[in-house]
Amino acid sequence: MNDRIKLIRKNKGLSQEEFGKRLSVTKASISRIEAGINNPSDQTIKLICSEFNVNEDWLRTGAGGEENMFISEDMQYFQNVGKLAQEKNEFKKFYLNMMMGLPDEYWDYIYKEFKKFEEQKEE
Repeated sequence: MNDRIKLIRKNKGLSQEEFGKRLSVTKASISRIEAGINNPSDQTIKLICSEFNVNEDWLRTGAGGEENMFISEDMQYFQNVGKLAQEKNEFKKFYLNMMMGLPDEYWDYIYKEFKKFEEQKEE
């Protein structure tokens, strides 16, 4: 697993320190994991998968090879909706349910408005 963790980090273009910060662990911890000295905790494995959209089965076993490293975009959507459903913030749940009931023309309008916002943010 240590080689797969290193592969994820390099694929994301992160130093051990940057990778560790994203996971709230030290550079030394990442270094020891990548060197095979320490094994990552289950919590660290789950955090890597969550933070970097990594397929947990691939991370743990290498199943499917490198092309199976990341979760597909469609699966990421499902996971994000699942995370929202578990939110304690009632407004987020209300908003999600309200949005799901909108007709398609509203979705088209909202999409266009968000794209405008995104373009302004990039400028």
